[in-house]
Amino acid sequence: MWQDAKALNATANGIFALALLACLAAGVWWLAQRPMFNLRTIRVESLAADGELRHVSQLTLRNNALGRIKGNFFTTNLDTVRQAFESVPWVRRATVRREWPDQLIVALEEHEALGTWGADGRLLSTKGDVFTANLAEAEEDHALPEFDGPEGSEKEVLSRFEELRQWFAPLKLVPEALSLSGRYAWTVKLDNGMSVALGREQTATTLKERVDRLLGIYPQLVSHLQNIETIDMRYQNGLALSAADLKIPAEGARPKARPAVMKQGTQTNNLKPISKHIQ
Repeated sequence: MWQDAKALNATANGIFALALLACLAAGVWWLAQRPMFNLRTIRVESLAADGELRHVSQLTLRNNALGRIKGNFFTTNLDTVRQAFESVPWVRRATVRREWPDQLIVALEEHEALGTWGADGRLLSTKGDVFTANLAEAEEDHALPEFDGPEGSEKEVLSRFEELRQWFAPLKLVPEALSLSGRYAWTVKLDNGMSVALGREQTATTLKERVDRLLGIYPQLVSHLQNIETIDMRYQNGLALSAADLKIPAEGARPKARPAVMKQGTQTNNLKPISKHIQ
């Protein structure tokens, strides 16, 4: 090998190249550590159309995110910075980029709360995300409908809520609570205090058909009963209801309030309960 000039030249050239790369890497590392590249500015922007952050304050960011940023312009990990900002209450999404020579630009998208989720004080956003934030702040924006359902059903509940708002609009009634049980049965509470059990979706049109049946008979119901509390639409050809002013006396006992069951097509001018119990 030592007598092979070409092999010796190739080896020497390789060693020289490695040494040069090592020197360059050391130079770059040394330069990257210079104080001139320390992060001096972290500019926070909003991704909202108006460019404003409604719930995220500088104090919140300082307490929850800024202290977790390490390194300088070159060495800071942008993914770590993104995660730090996304851990801040009300932040849905963050994007981070560098700006020469000593700045980070952080763009934030805030959650927009639609209502509450479950019984533990969490919020449901207009995009179907469940998040934790100050409930009082959300209530300052608007009244919060109540939502509940099995884990993973958030977007389904949100979609159904929007449909129910449209379906009940002809009666000028607005859903203010919607729950999906563990057996996937739907119950909606309206802004007049009435709760409507819609049951499970047997087909893609089951709920819409039940709401349409209710819409058809509801004006007649309220003309006779002013304080309807619950309506059960799970019957195939009728409905069941309970009302504060509807009393069904039991035989040999004092009158007690009972739910009434009506068959579809019953004349409301002779409204009488035909069953004392609901299955």
